[in-house]
Amino acid sequence: MERSIGFKYNHQGNYKFPLAFPKQKDLKKLSGRVMAADVGGTKINLSLYQMDDGALKPIKQKSYITKDHSSFQEIVKKFKNGDLLKIDSMCLGVAGPVNKGIVKGTNFPWIIDEKEIRRELGIRNVAIINDMEANAFGLGALEESDFEEIRKGSEIPGNAVIISPGTGLGEAGLFWDGKAYHPFATEGGHSEFSPRNKFDADLWHFLHEKYGLVSWERIISGPGIYDIYQFLINSRGIKEPTWFQERILQEDPAAVISTAALEGNHPICKETIDLFVRYLATEANQFALKTKATGGIFIGGGIVPKIIKTFDKEIFNQNFIKSDRMEQLLDPMPVKAILNEKTATYGAALYGAMLL
Repeated sequence: MERSIGFKYNHQGNYKFPLAFPKQKDLKKLSGRVMAADVGGTKINLSLYQMDDGALKPIKQKSYITKDHSSFQEIVKKFKNGDLLKIDSMCLGVAGPVNKGIVKGTNFPWIIDEKEIRRELGIRNVAIINDMEANAFGLGALEESDFEEIRKGSEIPGNAVIISPGTGLGEAGLFWDGKAYHPFATEGGHSEFSPRNKFDADLWHFLHEKYGLVSWERIISGPGIYDIYQFLINSRGIKEPTWFQERILQEDPAAVISTAALEGNHPICKETIDLFVRYLATEANQFALKTKATGGIFIGGGIVPKIIKTFDKEIFNQNFIKSDRMEQLLDPMPVKAILNEKTATYGAALYGAMLL
């Protein structure tokens, strides 16, 4: 069963990670049922909570395969399964740009509309936010054990960012106003990949032949891991082991590569993961510079927690601080990996609670 969630406090009784919501309310004064949805290209997580005594207490949770359904409303009806489950407010964190309460998924074909959800499901308070905004709001509910430190850095107040490799590459900023963080969505994962050396340029040419324009998402994502791997074996004429070829056809390629990297039974897989880490560090560097993220960089998404045992922090740190003249700015920036896969759900739930 999922844990109850609410804002975490420090020893002085203040929020550990203060956040500014569009509708700022005291959770201790709210009550009702909140549904949170984390809507991604691969799967959709639904969680129903009861808001009482300043905490969201879990009632029911379930996951669904996105491609197996034709609409979000269909999934909610399946979740309810004919039960008269009362829902007072709902917040969806969706992988895609949200405009005026409407979003078309980046990696799935639906259009999701706040008004249609209200009408079809009879829920009065509905909000759709970008999934990366939901991740950012979820930071306020995390424990220290939900993070893995990548680089220590210094505690310098300022903006922060989240970069999340998964089915795609999500990025969000958190503007620091001196008292609280204001999350905002970006589509920075779709900006163009920039090679640093000849090897990177060769990879760019390989991907350009396949996709045309090469975005960072083409490299720093689950499909990106497989593309890096294919580039290495094709450019070097490496023959795949039979057992590996069979597993690739039956399972998620990125997961197979990650497992082989950990087990050491197909050496090119470890190099693939190391390159993925290097490119993640490079784009984290660029995003941090553009936002002056002295408050820290958070690495979210579904991939890094799964490869954390093979995640080479030295490779990340060496490439993260590379800059023409801004190494002194980058060097003190702390970097943490988010290990809790429920972070976006937590953020959507907290956002939804503010609608009560």
